[in-house]
Amino acid sequence: MSSKKVTKYDLVESVYQNTKCEKRVVQEVIENLLQELKTSLKNGATIELRGFGTFEPRLRKGRSRARNPKTGEQLSVKPHYVAAFRSGQELKKALWELRDSDIAKD
Repeated sequence: MSSKKVTKYDLVESVYQNTKCEKRVVQEVIENLLQELKTSLKNGATIELRGFGTFEPRLRKGRSRARNPKTGEQLSVKPHYVAAFRSGQELKKALWELRDSDIAKD
């Protein structure tokens, strides 16, 4: 599989090319969208984007014994929330039918 990353800049460029809206406007819309997603998750909301997927805050249980893999230090991890993503049916189907030969190699 390709290890190509798509950055926020790449998204702005792609939307700009496809819509011909001002690049500044596209950038503001994407920034606002991402901020709204972050705020909604922080407030405990589930975000459902039909055909794409669902983002939700999910509680991870803590552990009394954990180890920092970098230093080997023993520590404890308190319960905390993480952002979880479940792909929607259309995204699942698109990826299910994807083959290695379909991915452009850089």
